[in-house]
Amino acid sequence: MAALLALFGHPVSHSVSPWLHGCFARQTGIALSYERVDTAAGGLPAALSRFAREDGLGGNVTLPLKHEALECCASVSERAREAGAVNTLKRESGEWLGDNTDGAGFVRDLTVNLGFAPVGRRVLVAGAGGAVAGILAPLLATGPQALFLANRNPGRAIELARRSADPRAAGCSYAVLEDLPPFDLIVNATAAGHAGETPPFPTGVLAEGGWCYDLSYGAPASPFLDWARENGAARAADGRGMLVEQGAESFRLWFGVRPDTSGLIERVPA
Repeated sequence: MAALLALFGHPVSHSVSPWLHGCFARQTGIALSYERVDTAAGGLPAALSRFAREDGLGGNVTLPLKHEALECCASVSERAREAGAVNTLKRESGEWLGDNTDGAGFVRDLTVNLGFAPVGRRVLVAGAGGAVAGILAPLLATGPQALFLANRNPGRAIELARRSADPRAAGCSYAVLEDLPPFDLIVNATAAGHAGETPPFPTGVLAEGGWCYDLSYGAPASPFLDWARENGAARAADGRGMLVEQGAESFRLWFGVRPDTSGLIERVPA
């Protein structure tokens, strides 16, 4: 009998997660069915209850539900607890277990697939939501010299940096960036691209030879990637690689085997 999996979030119609896990299923010989469940903020408990009644095994969680998912779990992994956010769920003995594979997927794509070494670099992350919470500790573990979180609501960024308990991490408003040295890596973890916008970066925020990475992929990533190229980025990458790598980590949680991701990133549908 095929294992039932799902993606919960809003919007999810653009997601290629069903395609990705279909590739993993064929590679490993595991029968599964993966569906999209459009779920607005506040609706995850009810959606998970319905899914459990259908015998759902597990799922992924995307915007805007990653913090909400934490509250739906009977237990969570250390990395999910550290992030304060869940992006992967598994049902065991009638209860939901939570994990966060975002950070592991992002860092693997950035450092292994793309070959960027954050050691000693200045890093800027735009946003302060669940996605940022998931990547913050793994990104700090790569050894950047400084890591700033910028957000329209600076209080959220400051609190997230404070929770990391790492002196290299700091939160700020976008306006503060005008007075700081430029950054070697800028990561867009906001949802601005869904509205065709970019974060309000000041001029000169990207260092010469700097890289840009958008956690989104496809159309939502286009505005930021266009901005990156216009501002002289040496490399502008979207989140297709992160999608594949974090998906492989989720698959391992559900089935105990990590699929081979080589060759898949280039095949992710636009």
